[in-house]
Amino acid sequence: MDIFSIFTLCGGLAFFLYGISEMSAGLEKIAGGKLELILKKMTSNPFKSFALGAVITALIQSSSAVTVMLVGLVNSGIMNLSQTVSVIIGANVGTTMTAWILSLAGIKGTSAGVFLKCLNPEVFSPLLALAGIILIMTSKSVKRKSVGSVFMGFAILMFGMIVMADSMAPLADMPAFQKTLIAFSNPLLSMLIGLVVTMIIQSSSASIGILQALSLTVGIPYQMAIPIILGQNLGTCISAALSAIGVNTNAKRVAAVHVIYNIICVGLALPLFMLGNWLFDIPFLTNNVTPFSIAVTHTIYNIITAFAFFPFFKFLEKAAVWAVPEKSSSNKQQVILDERLMLAPSFAISECYRQTVKMAEMVEFNFTGSTKMLKSFHQKKAEQIEENETTIDTYEDKLSSFLIKLSGKELSEDDNNRISQLLLAIGDYERIGDHTSHILNLAQRINESEHKLSDDAVKELKVIVDAVSEIFNLAFEAYKTDNIRLAQEIEPLESVIKKIIRNVKNRHIQRLKDGLCTPELSFMFSDLLADFRRIAAHCGNIAISVIQLKDVNLGKHEYNHRNKEDDSEYNSKYKDYKSRYNVPKVETESDSTNPIQT
Repeated sequence: MDIFSIFTLCGGLAFFLYGISEMSAGLEKIAGGKLELILKKMTSNPFKSFALGAVITALIQSSSAVTVMLVGLVNSGIMNLSQTVSVIIGANVGTTMTAWILSLAGIKGTSAGVFLKCLNPEVFSPLLALAGIILIMTSKSVKRKSVGSVFMGFAILMFGMIVMADSMAPLADMPAFQKTLIAFSNPLLSMLIGLVVTMIIQSSSASIGILQALSLTVGIPYQMAIPIILGQNLGTCISAALSAIGVNTNAKRVAAVHVIYNIICVGLALPLFMLGNWLFDIPFLTNNVTPFSIAVTHTIYNIITAFAFFPFFKFLEKAAVWAVPEKSSSNKQQVILDERLMLAPSFAISECYRQTVKMAEMVEFNFTGSTKMLKSFHQKKAEQIEENETTIDTYEDKLSSFLIKLSGKELSEDDNNRISQLLLAIGDYERIGDHTSHILNLAQRINESEHKLSDDAVKELKVIVDAVSEIFNLAFEAYKTDNIRLAQEIEPLESVIKKIIRNVKNRHIQRLKDGLCTPELSFMFSDLLADFRRIAAHCGNIAISVIQLKDVNLGKHEYNHRNKEDDSEYNSKYKDYKSRYNVPKVETESDSTNPIQT
């Protein structure tokens, strides 16, 4: 084996790792909302969590990625430690799927039937690559492009494996390499090989693939392969350990569960293997492995350890709590969304949406509380509202930054549209929060003022508050449920609110001219009207973002300035809102020259 063979081996490894990455990304995009729903269903039920862990890992082809995601979920407070233990055990079973896919490379020889020969990657990989590139270049559908990416990723992965196998073929005739194999026949050294290689490339699936490629050209006996597989399972813990840096205590415990579980499994399996081989001198252990037998061994080991330790998942949780003790300063910083969630963009977008709903709930609380303060001011409630406003600002900053980073990922069209909607909605809810905070300040000033608002002004404000409360609730419900019908009801209500405020503003000016209102109260009352007007406008923006999610080609200007005369539904709702929120007209001297429109 010369230097050129080493170059070829490195190139094959590069193709192999890239193929795994490309195929995993394509599978995650195809899963999209399905993966999101699977993750949403994670509960405290250990059996369901175990199955979900296996399914998710089989989908994204990496137990390390699942564990890193779990660390992010717990660090963000989305899941708790007990929910993750069974998921991690299931993930160790799900990761065996890759080895079975790679085992197809071992189907060779004239003895294989026509059907089995067709399963040989050397036969069908070029066809998959052709189909994949056609789908990527010609399809407009994101789903079809993702299927093409999976095909291309698989073809590249298999090509890389074949290149690695061919580059290592000269090793079979090298006496020096055979001596090296004999030197590493010690189970502890073999386990160390698997451990180190997996830690370097941070993927047990990839290291299993390298072992399978090596077995195609070089005789690797079971007595060496089994300890290597054990070491590979232990080496995959490095990703979880690295992901635990800079997270809170519970998130560190998730990584600890993954590490403790694999250490215990390998710590028991390796001595039993060595003891059994020493006592019974098992004959088949001297036979050479194949890609298929490696997949079988890997699966059997992970299934046996999973079912052996599944009843003791509570013990693993307690062991993690013991290994990572609570620190008083570990949970001080609030984490809204952990960047580790970006490993699954569809799920990360879903969690951004969930956090935006939480943000909107805080805005709703502030709006309701601030408007009530106009009637009777309470300092303690005011302090709670101000504290909420600070939290709302934090949510806006963190969520916007997270979504902007997430938009740099390779996303489906649906995910890109959802990110655009989220960014717009986050901005609108934050602005509404600012206006409610300003209303609170005005309420305090009005309550502290020597002069009080007139009875007419109070009645007018009540009509406006009721109308704006309804438009906010409609916008929130439409956003929370992606309900276009509700979103379409917001525009006529916004139009009614505009006219009510214009009407009230004219009446207020007349009261000021008649000396029924002081200049100080006049400025505060005008500011209140402006705040309510802007809140209604932001609710209108939220409604449009919901509608645009279903019709991406619809522009905001185009929607607002369309011809509404023939829109019977709009006109019907407008008349309904106008009759419900109507400020009685007051005749004034100015009515003859500037009639108030209601």
